[in-house]
Amino acid sequence: MGLKRRVRVTPSFSLAAMIDIIFLLLMFFMLTSKFVTPNALNLQLPSSSSKTMASPSLAVSVNVKGEYFLDGTRTRKESLQAALSSKIRAANEDPKKTTITVVAEKTVPLDYVVFILDIANQLQVKTILATDEPTER
Repeated sequence: MGLKRRVRVTPSFSLAAMIDIIFLLLMFFMLTSKFVTPNALNLQLPSSSSKTMASPSLAVSVNVKGEYFLDGTRTRKESLQAALSSKIRAANEDPKKTTITVVAEKTVPLDYVVFILDIANQLQVKTILATDEPTER
């Protein structure tokens, strides 16, 4: 009787396909993460130590009622950007070197301040947020 021996096949696991898939996923996430940008303003927050800075040429103020003031004169919200850009042009300054001070009362809603910071960002000017000195408790 001619019995044939069965050939035993030893199972093996190849990592090459899994490594390719992991590499493709890694590349996908690296490329798509570059397109996600946070919708935020790049702010330089004041430090805890108080220091005096040179006074900037322009000041924009807002009160609780939502009234905007440019260098002490009341300005409508709709015309604030045009008035600010005309002041910068009248001073013959480079907008990137111009600094404006944003002065807001403590109880002013954050939307009012963000509106001013958004205009400053569009005009590419630097901003300083004016604050009170810390009070001792």
